[in-house]
Amino acid sequence: MRRDEPAGKFSTTRRDVLASAGALAAGGLAGSARATSPEALAVDGGRPAVSIPTSKHADAFRWPLYGPTEEAAVLDVLRNPGYGPIDDLERDWREHFGVSYAKAHCNGTSAIAAMFFALNLPPGAEVLVPSYTFFASIVPMRLFGLVPAFVDVNPRTLNFDLDDARRRLTPNVRAMMPVHWMGLPCPMDDVSAFAREHGLALLEDVAHAPGAAYRGKPLGAWGRMSIFSYQTTKPLPAMEGGMGMYQDRADYERATSFGHSDIPAKFPADSPYRRYAGTGLGLKLRMNPMAAALARAQLAGLDARNTAGTAQVRRLNDRIAQLPGLVEPPCPADARRIYYANNILFLDESKAGASRAAIVKALQAEGVKAREHRYPLQHKMPLYAEAEWWHHKPLIPDLAGTEEANRTAIALPYFTSEVPELVDQYAQAFEKVWAHRDKLA
Repeated sequence: MRRDEPAGKFSTTRRDVLASAGALAAGGLAGSARATSPEALAVDGGRPAVSIPTSKHADAFRWPLYGPTEEAAVLDVLRNPGYGPIDDLERDWREHFGVSYAKAHCNGTSAIAAMFFALNLPPGAEVLVPSYTFFASIVPMRLFGLVPAFVDVNPRTLNFDLDDARRRLTPNVRAMMPVHWMGLPCPMDDVSAFAREHGLALLEDVAHAPGAAYRGKPLGAWGRMSIFSYQTTKPLPAMEGGMGMYQDRADYERATSFGHSDIPAKFPADSPYRRYAGTGLGLKLRMNPMAAALARAQLAGLDARNTAGTAQVRRLNDRIAQLPGLVEPPCPADARRIYYANNILFLDESKAGASRAAIVKALQAEGVKAREHRYPLQHKMPLYAEAEWWHHKPLIPDLAGTEEANRTAIALPYFTSEVPELVDQYAQAFEKVWAHRDKLA
């Protein structure tokens, strides 16, 4: 659905929804461990709870959402070619996040590489980082002789586990980089205190969480440096692109000089990097101006989109999170989370009384786009077991929380358009499956 199209594109009425779902009792299992519907599960031949045709579901999950504003921004670059949109995006970004320094890059991975370069740590320095992340959070370290020190995640949040980080400390650890996974903020007061206690440079990977905040402070503004991604699936999509944010001028100038040969000429006269104008320090990481214009247009509507998407998730999760054994990731107090790509829940099979595989299969039969969520774990990739790529070979640990997360996570779609009938049918499908879960045991 285009952002300028009206909501309510499903013609199915509330009465149709309830009838097609077998007239589940009002309220279903909300606040209760049992349902009253006698209808058979769809996996056993009953009628699916989700009656809205699957051909119409794609609009409910469609991403990115571009409209006339984005089209006009890109057309303006075509009609007036130039690099001005990059400067415009950086200015708007600094104002939006309240930071002094920001530099756009061609993608989030290049922003991470520039950030690691800006650290200016000696070869062999280690960085605490979760294994439960995309490769780009880690692999660029090796270009500068840095080594990942893998840290476990909390299996109910998928975020950095500080208790495990304490166990992973070595004399070589010099920095740490939590990842705000799927838009859920890490508890940054505790994280910041940990970094200060151990004299570590604090970095943030905010690729999944632009617009999220902790205790009134935007994510990305807590660390010494942070990165964002504008890749197509991200909450602020510009097809490709990334942003680095920096608290200190020295970090900004060093990171910028790594991938931007033309920018050092604009540095103050006392900058040690000004003399590298015309060469930079190695790479060309400039963002495409069309992507910058697109990102800037998306930035203007970021908070509104995040708010609308969160409301959709709450409409579903506030209802189904009451079901026995179904666990929603807890959001830290005083935090504002957002959602990205998936709505992740966890199943405690002992409390649910059925296996994840059986429940997911039953939900799928009811018409729910659910799946068993297993994320590729970085510490198990061949790259980290091969010494030739690293200053010293990373330690490959046992990460119990990471393994548990992959055993228990269920991924639901993130509804990107307002589709209350479909959301309600999803809730009814969950309630129906839980009402008959003894048959799935």
